[in-house]
Amino acid sequence: MEVKIIAEEQNAMLKRKEVNFEIEHSQSGSTPVRLEIRKAIAAALKLDENVVFIKKFETKTGTHTADGVAHVYDTADQAKLIEPEYIIRRNNPPEKPKEEKEEVKK
Repeated sequence: MEVKIIAEEQNAMLKRKEVNFEIEHSQSGSTPVRLEIRKAIAAALKLDENVVFIKKFETKTGTHTADGVAHVYDTADQAKLIEPEYIIRRNNPPEKPKEEKEEVKK
């Protein structure tokens, strides 16, 4: 998976960078999952992935290239103040279901 940063724009008011990117994913064939893209963007920008949030991405029809937008915040706390809850949930690994322990009452 190859990451190419198309444009970066600093948004001083929201304390974030808005990054347009393009990902070539011909090796995997299918569109990569959001968590993989998040790690790749963080690695390309040499940042911690906790401050990178993938806003949207879409594979162009008939190609192995996806275009998208990511928001890169100064801190993870700043992101929690600004990003909607559904974007934060999408960019975090899914929670494992809690296993219910049944206790035998005697």
